[in-house]
Order: sequence, then C-alpha cells, then structure tokens
Amino acid sequence: MTYPKMPDLHGLASRIQLYAQLKHEYGSENISVLLEKAEKELKDVLDRIKKLPEDEKLKADEPDDLPGILKLRTEGPRKLWKTFNEEVYAEKLEGAMLARFAGCTLGAIVEGWNVKDMEDWAAFIGDGFPPTDYWSKAKDPSQLRYGKSRNIEYTRDGMNGVPVDDDVTYTLLGLLIAEDYGLNFTTEDVGKAWLKYLPCACTAEEVALNNLKAGIPAAEAADIDNPYCQWIGADIRSDPWAYLAPAYPEKAAEFSYRDAYLSHRRNGIYGEMFFSAVQSAAFAVDNPVDAIKIGLTEIPRTCALYRDVEWALEAGKGIKNYKDARQAVDERFKGMHIVHTNNNACLTIFGLMIGGTDVTKVLSETVAMGLDNDCTAATAGSIVGAIAGKKGVPEHWYKNFNNTVYSYMTGQEKFKIDDLVSRFTKLAGKVYRQ
Repeated sequence: MTYPKMPDLHGLASRIQLYAQLKHEYGSENISVLLEKAEKELKDVLDRIKKLPEDEKLKADEPDDLPGILKLRTEGPRKLWKTFNEEVYAEKLEGAMLARFAGCTLGAIVEGWNVKDMEDWAAFIGDGFPPTDYWSKAKDPSQLRYGKSRNIEYTRDGMNGVPVDDDVTYTLLGLLIAEDYGLNFTTEDVGKAWLKYLPCACTAEEVALNNLKAGIPAAEAADIDNPYCQWIGADIRSDPWAYLAPAYPEKAAEFSYRDAYLSHRRNGIYGEMFFSAVQSAAFAVDNPVDAIKIGLTEIPRTCALYRDVEWALEAGKGIKNYKDARQAVDERFKGMHIVHTNNNACLTIFGLMIGGTDVTKVLSETVAMGLDNDCTAATAGSIVGAIAGKKGVPEHWYKNFNNTVYSYMTGQEKFKIDDLVSRFTKLAGKVYRQ
C-alpha cells in the first residue's frame, strides 16, 4: 500500500505552540486570535477528511457484517477435531498460553523499538541478539506499564509472575466474558464486560470504551471518532477465542468477530478473526504454515489482509532472519503506522516461518523484528505453543512465572495458570458438546 505524502503536521503544530509562547514572552499581541484561527482551520480539514467518500468497490470487498464476511471466504476445514480430548487439549493449551505470555513479556520493554536500538541495547548490557532469553536489564527499570508492573519485572532477575500487559489482560478478559455471559455472548455483552473490568485502554479500545461510557451502543462504539479501527488492537484479543474453540477455526473466528466488532472495522476485524482461526488450527496441525493457510480461509478473499498474508507466505520462503523480515515489511508497507494490523501480521507470519516449531527461535526472531513486537511475539508464541504443547516450551520461558499472571482489570488482578487451564478446558468442552 502506498500512502499520500504526509506533511509533518505534528512538528508544525509543536512549533506553532512554541513560537506562540515565545512571542507572548516578547510582548506580542493577537496570539490567541491567530491560534484560535489555526485550530478552527485544522478542525475544518479534519472534518472534510472524515467526510471524504470511500471507494464503493473496496467497501463491498471488505464488509463489516458477519454474513457478508462469510460469503467471501474460500473453502476451508471449518472444524478439525471430531471429538474433544481433554488431556490432549490441556497440554496444548498450556503450551499456547505459556509461549504467548513469554513472547509478550520478552517484547514488552522493547515495544516499538527499531531494530538498531534493540541491537545496541543488547550489546550495551551484554545480552545476545536476537534474544533467546528474557532481557537481563531494562532501560528504565522503574517505569510502570499500565500503572502496575515495573519494567524490571519483565527481566530475568526481576520477574515473579507474568507481568501486566494488555495482550495478557485481553486473554484473561475473553475467558471472563465467556464465563459471565455464556458461549452465546454478544458484542453488547463484550461492551458490558469492558465497562465492568477495564479501567483503561489504548487506541481503538480507548475510543470504544469512552464511547460506551458516553452511552453509545456497543454496535456503534467503533464508528465514532476512531481512526484506529484497522490497527492491531483487535488482533491481540484473538487468542482466548481460539482457546475456547480449539481445532475449530470457524467457531473461533465467529467468537472473534463478536469481540472485534466492538472496537474495529474491516481489516481490524479480519485481523482478530484470522489469528484466532490460525491459533485454533494450531491445536490440530504439525507446523505453523498449515495453521496460517487454514486461518486465511476464515476472512474475505477480497480484503487487503488476505492479499498481505498471501504475500507473506510467498515472501517468507526467502526470508532467513529478522533483518530480512523487517526490510521486506518496511518496503511493502512504507508509511503504515507501526501498530497497524497488516504490517504486524506479516511480521508474525515471518517469525513463524523462520522459527517453525522451535518456540525459542519464533519468539527471538519475532521480537527482533520490531514494530509492535510484544503483540507479534505473543501471537506467534500462542500459535507455536499450541503446536508444540507445554513439553515443547523450554522451561526458562516460564519458570519465573511461578504459576501466576497479573492484570490491570478491576477486581481481577491475579490469576493462577493452572486454574486458567481448568477454566478454559471446561468451556472448550462445552463448545464441542453444543
């Protein structure tokens, strides 16, 4: 995708404010009038951009409604297990969760860093790169994530449980939604759960949460003042629905749709549906590429994400490491925001293709690629972890979890991993008995 040339409006606005302050200090007059005029003109431009007509053909190719999405799918194996084996499932589920939590934790304190900065930091503290274990030191050890966990808690020596992150929290929240509202939960129920459990959110989720608080119905919460509706926020919420519907990609994608519709549209929705289906398929296949191909059958064949995933599967055959992966994505998605669904989805796929069924290599290479790398590594970890099972996850990735997961949810700030396994197993069994 090629974007129009974007002027540095952030920088310009900053300089306008700085010069306004300087001129006030110098005794200049009419500054407020000029600033009010600039603000009015910018608001007018924003309003005009919002009202620009959309391409009708593209709109038809990227529907937001579930029936429309289903009509545009390719053929696929909608369900891969005939029966539910609790023992097999539980071992794979624990592998998926542990590798997900590990990928998120490894990427969290270098989230959004460029590749060179990560390489330089690793060299400075004496760690290997790409990282094959948690970081030994944090750049800002006392800095809080989500007001809860300090950066030091994401390091080898400072870790005592899975520290707080939104990727982790949404995994837990998905379970609570299914427990509170049943397996027939609706988008409206998701909204109720957000109001009950989420004290804060980011980007599209923050928009939706604030809209809900303002009394806007859940079905419309993603449509008002939301330029983030194709970003990665729904994608990172994909895993609990796969855990509820293992080896049942169609059902996992359906669950994901109900969740994603609260905050996202078009490729933002498809990102959650796709990765949930991939993670679901991972419970029943032997390698990540097979899972990715199955996941692709649950989103519209006409959408941008479908084309980008197809490209990644082909390009990935020639990609050997994180540097190749990042270069390829930067070239294809020049100008795209670093937390968009599509560019990060391709990095996730590259990480899985490079690492195969080697959990450590998948996490290591995916984090090293950068962009929204706590999210990409978490998702990649969930997929490879489901394939490998707990026995395939090296102990150093989870020994310091101490069977404990922390979240920032109101009234739900601490969970036990073995209890999560039991609770997901109970519900997944119900899905297969429906």
